[in-house]
Amino acid sequence: MTDNLSGPDFTLGVPFTDVAEGAMLAGHANGKAVLVARQGSDIFAIGATCTHYGGPLGDGLLVGDTVRCPWHHACFSLRTGEPLRAPALKPVARWEVEQRDGRIFVSREIEPDELIAERKTIDAARVPKSVVIVGAGAAGNAAAEMLRREGYEGPVMMISVEDSVPYDRPNLSKDYLAGNAPEEWIPLRTPEFYAQHAIELVLGRRVTEIDVKGKRVVLDDGSAREFDALLLATGAEPIHLPTPASAGSGVFYLRSLNDSRAIIAATSGAKSVVVIGGSFIGLEAAASLRNRGLDVHVVAPESRPLEKILGAELGDFVRALHEKKGIMFHLGHTVKQIDAGSVTLDDGTTIKADFVVIGVGVRPRDELASKAGLAMDKGVIVDEYLETSAPGIYAAGDIARYPDAISGARIRVEHWVVAERQGQVAAKNILGQGVRFDHAPFFWSQHYDQAISYVGHAEKWDAVEIDGSVVDGDCVVRYVAGGKVLAVATVA
Repeated sequence: MTDNLSGPDFTLGVPFTDVAEGAMLAGHANGKAVLVARQGSDIFAIGATCTHYGGPLGDGLLVGDTVRCPWHHACFSLRTGEPLRAPALKPVARWEVEQRDGRIFVSREIEPDELIAERKTIDAARVPKSVVIVGAGAAGNAAAEMLRREGYEGPVMMISVEDSVPYDRPNLSKDYLAGNAPEEWIPLRTPEFYAQHAIELVLGRRVTEIDVKGKRVVLDDGSAREFDALLLATGAEPIHLPTPASAGSGVFYLRSLNDSRAIIAATSGAKSVVVIGGSFIGLEAAASLRNRGLDVHVVAPESRPLEKILGAELGDFVRALHEKKGIMFHLGHTVKQIDAGSVTLDDGTTIKADFVVIGVGVRPRDELASKAGLAMDKGVIVDEYLETSAPGIYAAGDIARYPDAISGARIRVEHWVVAERQGQVAAKNILGQGVRFDHAPFFWSQHYDQAISYVGHAEKWDAVEIDGSVVDGDCVVRYVAGGKVLAVATVA
C-alpha cells in the first residue's frame, strides 16, 4: 500500500498552534505518512495508516493517549505505536518529536527494536509455566501474540485442526471469494513469524479430550500435551442442512480457507449458483460470486434478509441493493432437493445451478468443553475475565458465553473482532492481570460498495430510530429497548 503524502512536511516543522489540544494533524516525514497528535503538553507522531486494512487514522477518534481507526475500530497507543485492540495486530511506526521556537518537528523514525525494549517485563514466578491454545482462529492467534507482547517467555503452543497458519477469515466471503484479493493477503502472519516468536504451531491435529485434573490435552493421534494454563478457542462450525443431494450436485459450505478455495474452483466454467441462506455470510458470498459474473439465486425462509439482526428497514435496503446487482431472491422458501445442475424448492420451482453454497448459520464447537465437564449454556460459560468453571482454563471467541457489560445479560457473539479482543484479554488474564472483558461487540459487512457497521448487541428491540436515508445508503440506525440504545448500525 502506498502512503498518501498529503498535508504538511513535519521535518520542516509546523506551528505548535496548528495542532489543537486533543486533536490530530496528518502530514508526512521523510517520505512516509505521519500522524501528529496532541494531548496536553505531549506531542506524539505515529504512522498515519492503520495496519489492519489501511484506514486513515487521522479520520479516527483520539481517546487519551490512543487513536481508534475509523474503519474497524483498531486501537493504537500514541506512545508506543502498539496495537492495543484488534483487529490490527501489527504496530504502526513511531517518530521522535521535538518542540523548539514554537514549532513541532518530526525527525527520526524509531526502529522496531526500540519499541520492543519498551515493552513490559513480567515476573516469571507468577505466571503459568506453559500455555496451550486449542484453536488457531481469531481468538487463538490474538491470544498467542498478546502473550508474547506482554513479555511472557514460557512455552506457547497453538493446536489447530486446520492445515494453514492463522488467516483472515472475514475475507473468505468478501474480496478473496470475489477475486479482488490474492491468497497471499489471507494469512495473518508467516510461518517464520511464529518460529521467531517461539509460538509452536501444531497444525492438522484435533484435540479429542481435556484432562482437567491432569492438566493435559489429548490429540487425535493419541499424543498428549501438558499445560499450566489452557485457552479454548475452538470457534464455530457451519450448520448442515438435511436437504437431500444427489451425487455430483456440488454442495459447498463456507467457513474455512479450504472451503473458499473449493468454491472458487467451482466457479470455473460455471454460469449459475444457488446460495441457500440469507445470512451475512450467504449474502456476502452471493455478492462475491455475482462479482465473478455468475447468475446468483438466494433462497431463504425469511420474508426479508437480515431482519432479525438489522430490522425491516435495513433488511429491505440490503435486498434492494443486491437486486440492483442482479441477485435473484426466493424468500419464504426452502430447498426440497439438490440435484446435479438444479435445485428444487418447496413449491416445486426448479432453479438451474452449477453448484450450491449453503450459509444458514453456525453453531459453537463446544463439544470438547462439554465433555470435559465445564459449565455450559448454549456455549461455554465464562466470567468477566473469560475464565471457565475450571480454574486456569479460559474460553474466548464463538464458544464463550460471557456477561455483557452493557446489557448485563450473558451473551455469545460470533464476530471476528470480538473473538480477537477476547483472545487478547484472556491472554492478559492468563498472566494474572485481572482485566475485565467489557468491550462492545462490533462487526462490519461489505455488500458491493456499501459498508454496514454495527456496534452493540440487540437481540430484541422496542423501536428503531433512523437518522439519514436508508434508501440512499447513508444513515445511522439505533435499536432501542426500554428507552436504552442497545446497538447502532451505520450504512455508508
